[in-house]
Formats: sequence, structure tokens, C-alpha cells
Amino acid sequence: MTGFRSPLILSLALTAAMLSAQVSADSIKRIVHPDGRVEFTNVKSDQPRASTGNDTVYRYKDEHGVIAYSSNRPAGSEFEVIRFHCYACDPNSKVDWRKTPLFTSPYRKEIQTAAQEFGVDPALVRAVIHAESAFNEKALSPVGAQGLMQLMPATAEELGVKNALVAAENIRGGVNYLARMLDRFDGDIKLATAAYNAGPGAVTRYGSVPPYAETKAYVERVGILHERYAAR
Repeated sequence: MTGFRSPLILSLALTAAMLSAQVSADSIKRIVHPDGRVEFTNVKSDQPRASTGNDTVYRYKDEHGVIAYSSNRPAGSEFEVIRFHCYACDPNSKVDWRKTPLFTSPYRKEIQTAAQEFGVDPALVRAVIHAESAFNEKALSPVGAQGLMQLMPATAEELGVKNALVAAENIRGGVNYLARMLDRFDGDIKLATAAYNAGPGAVTRYGSVPPYAETKAYVERVGILHERYAAR
């Protein structure tokens, strides 16, 4: 959500338990980014590779039984998709946002409760969740945003969210933040959703939707989804 999604290292490797004897701990690097994010990678290059704008990370077990993460779809093994770029942020997306299926049933109670608490249109909340994660409550972005409304860890902490991967907590935190953006930008939905994507500082700096291809695409698509959810 907040903070523009910059290019990052794609290929990741982690251990969920003890590494097997065949895997050297030296093969996994721990990288601390300037904003405090911690990343583990097995990429040997010293330079990050550019994001494709539609990054996906797969979790699987390698031949040694070690839990591994990769940007390449594993061949011949079961895997789980756990990390991807913001669903509606790719400027080159081929999705027809006026026809793509809507998620009208999931998390109905949680969305209604949070929307009522913070005075936000439930249809807008549903549109943002759709745009951010396509209703994948376990979604993790390449920059570390988590859950349905893709909360960055620092933002989640500020909002009092203890576990951003718990749907009810994530939704309440995300709606709280969205309400703050709507208040800051006098109810302007385009500016508020631009701030949700690129950060309020960028919106204030430009006095409009920032000229980032990702953010412009995101704002337009959230608008389309909002209109469609409101009509249901």
C-alpha cells in the first residue's frame, strides 16, 4: 500500500526450519534495506534485478526438503503462490477491469463492521481489497506489504494491527488508514486512493495523482471497481 513499490530482488530463499546438511547457510544472504525491511535471498549478484511489474513468488520444498522461495515457478514439485505485485498496479495488465469477476461475498461482516466504524463506503473498501490483493488474505508483496489490504509493517504497527495476515485485523487497519487518507484529501477518492498506493507525501507534493504509471493505473482501476461494487 503506502510507499511506491520500487524494483527489488526477485529470487528469494528462506528456511522455515533448520537447514539440511546439504544446504550451506552461507548461500543465504540477509539484506537490511534503508527503510528497515529485512530480506533473505540466494541471488549471487550484488545488484538487485529489476521488477517486472508483476512479481510472483512461489513457496515450495526443494530436493533436500528445505522450504524455499523463488520467483520462478517450481517444476515437478507442489508449490504455493504467496507473494505477488499489487494486483491492479501493473500498467500493462490485460485484465478487463469492467468485466473481471467481482468478490461480493468474502469478508462481508468484516468489511461492513470496519466501514461503519470509520465512515468509509463498503464498496470502496471492497474495491481497494480487490485492487491490492484480489482477496488473498495471505498475500505478501515484493516490498513486504501484507494481507488483504496490503499493509506495510510500519503502517500496520502504527494502526495497532498485531497480525496483518489475520483478515479482520488487516481490514480494520486498512479501512482506518483509508479513512485517514480520505480525511486528509477532503473526501477526494482519487487522491485518497493515490495516497494509499504511493503515499500521502507524493500526492501532496504533486497536488494531484502522482505521475507514476503504477499509481495512475491503480487509481483508475480502483475507480472502476468501486463503481461496479457500488452497483451490486
